[in-house]
Amino acid sequence: METPVISIIGYSGTGKTTLIEKLLPVLKGRGLRVGVIKHDAHSFEIDREGKDSWRFTQAGADIVAVMSKEKSAVMVNRELDLEVLCAASTGVDLILTEGYKAGDKPKIEVHRVATGKPMYEKPENLLAIVTDAELDTDTPCFSIDAVEEIAQFLLRQI
Repeated sequence: METPVISIIGYSGTGKTTLIEKLLPVLKGRGLRVGVIKHDAHSFEIDREGKDSWRFTQAGADIVAVMSKEKSAVMVNRELDLEVLCAASTGVDLILTEGYKAGDKPKIEVHRVATGKPMYEKPENLLAIVTDAELDTDTPCFSIDAVEEIAQFLLRQI
């Protein structure tokens, strides 16, 4: 069975990361194993200059892996398709992505009035909306602070 994937989307500054951060302990408390995949529109550096893994990358390695008893990390030095990342995210019951606005996964949009921006997606194309606005839509809407209710909604979806 394929692991369900739900994308948390919205403009920068709306609280996507904060929502996921608050949802994780609630979902974990209900027995779920949850993976998170973040899409970063900017270049990022996960490794530190001078470390062995950084040196391997600088020398031309396409993939560098680091393992210890507590954790493992695999750095692939090219962009990967979301499907590849999801397939590699084994042993979880749910994958939440942050970003991937243009992707084909079910989406929950985080929308805040204070950003001054309209919603990114049409409500009818969304699984749900997390917002501080009063919206006239049939799409389920949740308050930004309704973490328990959002978690319950996610559980029903999967």
